[in-house]
Amino acid sequence: MLFNEIYGNYYNAVAEILKYAVRGELTQQDIYEITDSKAFAESVLSIPGAMNSGEWPFLTEELTTPLHHEPKMPLTTLQKRWLKALLEDPRIRLFDVPAEGLEDVEPLYRPGAIVYFDQYSDGDPYEDENYVRNFRTALQAIREHRKLQVNFRGGTGRRHNWVCVPLSMEYSLKDDKFRLIVCGVEDNNIINIARIKKCALLEEYAPEEVSEISARKKKLVIELTDERNALERVMLHFSHLRKETMKLDDKTYQITLWYDKDDETELLIRVLSFGPVLKVQEPKNFIRQIRKRLEMQKRFE
Repeated sequence: MLFNEIYGNYYNAVAEILKYAVRGELTQQDIYEITDSKAFAESVLSIPGAMNSGEWPFLTEELTTPLHHEPKMPLTTLQKRWLKALLEDPRIRLFDVPAEGLEDVEPLYRPGAIVYFDQYSDGDPYEDENYVRNFRTALQAIREHRKLQVNFRGGTGRRHNWVCVPLSMEYSLKDDKFRLIVCGVEDNNIINIARIKKCALLEEYAPEEVSEISARKKKLVIELTDERNALERVMLHFSHLRKETMKLDDKTYQITLWYDKDDETELLIRVLSFGPVLKVQEPKNFIRQIRKRLEMQKRFE
């Protein structure tokens, strides 16, 4: 599992902690800060406890280590093949990720080996030259805090020419589309990347002067009972969403998710797929939708 993105983060976080320990500079605060920055937010529930308790026997009570040398994390052949396979995904290639050192490596699998279910077939044209150019221009504007002039067609076919501040991008798995989140244009703040005909970089702006539009983001609070490895499955299933996790007791966790209101139906189906290990606490409207679906299902049984 070393090549898995989640377990890879765990190993890298522990390796960084042990580097401090080898130097004799490790503190409890370092353990939490490194875990928070190198792994996932919910990792602070597991990594510090495992290292302090001796479950992972790398540290002494004085926060020293029996290791004599700082740990190194060279890539294995399996990891290189995994990375080569990821870089063949046209969506990842949009980000112009360098592939140095992987030239002679055979990918672990080809993109055609994956079959997607419950996904629309009219996804974005990821290999279209104009699409790639517009995507990278918008991404550069986000990274460099620059305004953007965007020429695009809306959902009704009307042509628009906006000067706006690009805040972020989001990807919809169900639609297989990227969206650009912007502010500064009336009440509209979403542009589908595939509808952009042309975009150009403009002057820089001060990030502190712009607050991200959050009206579209909704919050879902769920209570999880960790049975049959449910916690790990939920974290994997909702890895694309911003989340906060709080441990209530040995088997119960409260998880808060933020999602786009346009993806609410998809999220509802995903929550239902976990059965009784997930209990929705709020919002009330989401709870009503779950009850309605369960009642419909019961009528057709």
